[in-house]
Amino acid sequence: MTHLLIVEDERELRLLLRENLEEEGYRVTALADGDEALRRVRRETYDLVILDLMLPGADGLSICRALRSGGDRAAYVPILMLTARSSEIDRVIGLESGADDYLIKPFSVRELVARVRAILRRAEAMAAREEAEVIEAGDLSIDVPRRRVILGGEEVALTAKEFDLLACFAQHPGRVFSRGELLDHVWGYGHDGYEHTVNTHINRLRAKVEREPSQPRFVRTVWGVGYRFAEPHELDESSGGRKAQQ
Repeated sequence: MTHLLIVEDERELRLLLRENLEEEGYRVTALADGDEALRRVRRETYDLVILDLMLPGADGLSICRALRSGGDRAAYVPILMLTARSSEIDRVIGLESGADDYLIKPFSVRELVARVRAILRRAEAMAAREEAEVIEAGDLSIDVPRRRVILGGEEVALTAKEFDLLACFAQHPGRVFSRGELLDHVWGYGHDGYEHTVNTHINRLRAKVEREPSQPRFVRTVWGVGYRFAEPHELDESSGGRKAQQ
């Protein structure tokens, strides 16, 4: 049974969400404290976390960052963030901290249930696409099912979103993705207008997998359009000493 974790300190809202999600057939654990939530996610397995931004103990952003920085399965659990704040900067911070989606209070329970279904469907679809394959691109090796990246014989620590971006690119070498398309593929629906979040994650990804981030071999810019992953012959050329295009 799909197991959801709700972390929400408003008692009435917490109970309302739990009741409605249980009626949808989900197993639900509901907590009010951020510190307790951190302890739970480190020892139990959840399929999705619904996380309020403002909490007693660790706040939602701290929990989100802690999950995404870990090296275990919890680093990849989908996160739906709840916030009473409506400014763009708060939403951007939430997304860049690793949240998969967000809802601004007040919201309808029906909309939250719809978001939960959509996130879980997307997670299932991504899992189905992760065939037992290892993608080799020059000295970069991407083990998709194990979510491991090796560069020049050394493992590279990526966040969940950084890995998803890299895998998306590497599975489609040569294809040009706009920022909007990358938002749809990696973050899911509902993030129109947040293309700068893509830029931030690509810069972080390049800093980890490119020998010279200012002259990337793997994730290349297509000016005025978006980004693409290098094709095999381009990696052969760049490894032979030719200057890679940015």
